[in-house]
Order: sequence, then structure tokens, then C-alpha cells
Amino acid sequence: MKYFVLFYDYVEGMVERRVPFREAHLALAREAAARGELLLGGALSDPVDTGVLVWRTADIAPIERFVAGDPYMKNGLVRSHRIRPWNVVVGSAAS
Repeated sequence: MKYFVLFYDYVEGMVERRVPFREAHLALAREAAARGELLLGGALSDPVDTGVLVWRTADIAPIERFVAGDPYMKNGLVRSHRIRPWNVVVGSAAS
């Protein structure tokens, strides 16, 4: 298993604009967490302009499926996204 970080670059006014889609987005994230794929997720604050989601999967396919099905992505709340492999070297998850 490998670690990956998914970054979302949000549109202006994300806090207000996400309201109609937030529960569906969180439900999708909770499903990924229940499968053990999504470890941590949330938005950076001051300003709320970036989302960061930490994954542990064999490859990026589950992350790509998440992005494709995410209501934030489908409804234009994410300007861009990127998936980066993460080499964890310190902490209990370090290899």
C-alpha cells in the first residue's frame, strides 16, 4: 500500500457555495474512509481555498473514482486537483 495526497483548489466563496453539496461530498468521503482508503480529509482555512485528503491505497484508481463522483467536482466547486504520491518517513505510518 502507498500513501497519496489529493489536493483540491477551490473556487472563490467555497464556504457558501458548498452548502447544497456538502452532505453528499461528506457521505462519499465517509464511504472511502470506511473502506480504509481515505485516512484524513478537510479544508485548509484562512482562507478556505484548498482541500487536502490523505489516502492509503495500492494505486490511484480509488482516488480517481472519488474525484469523478465527488459532488464538489461535478458542480464546479473545484478549479483544479492533483494527486501526489507521498513518501511518509516520520510517524507511526512510516515505512
